[in-house]
Amino acid sequence: MITVVGWDGSEFSAKAVDRLHAARLVVGPDVILGQLRLTSPTVADGSLLETLDGHLEHGEGPAVVVTEGDPGFFGVVRTLRAHGLKPDVVPATSLVTRAFACAGLNWEDALVVAPSGPAQLNRVVNACRAHPKVALIVAPGVGPGEIARELAPTTPRALIVCEDLGGPDERVTHSRMGEATTRPWKDPDVVLVVDPLHQVKEESWVAGAKPGPAEWALPFEGAIPPEVRAYILAKLGPRLGDLVWDVGAGVGEIAVECARMGAAVVAVERDEERCAKLRSNVLAHGVKVALTRGQAPPALEPLPDPDAVYVGGGGPDVVVACAARGPRSLVCALKKVEQVSAVLERLREQGYRGEGTQILASKLALNPDGSHRLTASDPVFVVHATPAHTA
Repeated sequence: MITVVGWDGSEFSAKAVDRLHAARLVVGPDVILGQLRLTSPTVADGSLLETLDGHLEHGEGPAVVVTEGDPGFFGVVRTLRAHGLKPDVVPATSLVTRAFACAGLNWEDALVVAPSGPAQLNRVVNACRAHPKVALIVAPGVGPGEIARELAPTTPRALIVCEDLGGPDERVTHSRMGEATTRPWKDPDVVLVVDPLHQVKEESWVAGAKPGPAEWALPFEGAIPPEVRAYILAKLGPRLGDLVWDVGAGVGEIAVECARMGAAVVAVERDEERCAKLRSNVLAHGVKVALTRGQAPPALEPLPDPDAVYVGGGGPDVVVACAARGPRSLVCALKKVEQVSAVLERLREQGYRGEGTQILASKLALNPDGSHRLTASDPVFVVHATPAHTA
């Protein structure tokens, strides 16, 4: 039998003590094993699965895996079950619970992210851009310095860095963004990334990220018909952890819709009057959209690389500049069929495989006699492209 025991710096429960005394093998981090003074053989958990497999193969009796916090919350239980093992679990208080308790904050509305390493830094940062309260379980290459460096200066956040939770050097620091990038941190466990200006409008019935929107293609007073917008959103596929560019954003129809679906969004628009209307729409729908006022392509250069891009204006040169940044999906709307072939050709040159679709929606209108007729809107040509090597 394998028992997983969580440890949070406090005394073990009676059940955990019994399992540890009965164990013929105890596996765990050196920093914890060194404090337990066990008589059973102990092994650092760098070779956890190999050690347990060898122990079970020889039938040498009960084994205990000691880990920090709640092992069922982004912990070792997932690893063991994926390996075909079904452990008994004795949990302790999770790192995230302790972090919010130390900060004096409620956390039913918090999003919890646990990256495996630097490869997931962008997704974590995008979640912090889109969500007002995020708990980051620190991983190598994804800590307070990296998060602050990526968020600044477009996404101001308060950082609460929790170090050595439950240990002798426990410390909770409220850090400014600039300080977080230069200060040496000692063994950070959790970073709370909080938007201090966010106001909760209504209590949620679900923990973490909110449910998705009840409706797509809202009735905006914009240039894109709702039916076309629904198709564009389907091809962009905005989701939590993504960064979406809305280039030539107009009044922000696409930007707002993508933000409602949980993505981080940057809207690029050059016209001052449209920017004002975009800000109004963002506030009206209670979402987060970073606005860059300027002319593309130059305005795109300082922006972080996107996962998906919608190009609402600017021509083939803007499309090329967006494709050069490597998004997984690129969508643009065109008014003339002659523009489609030119855009598709430029996308092929950038290593993208594209397709074009004409969307023409006809709505029912009521006649004076009570009968109905169809009224057609102007056709829109939508080009959707993905990297050719993934097709």
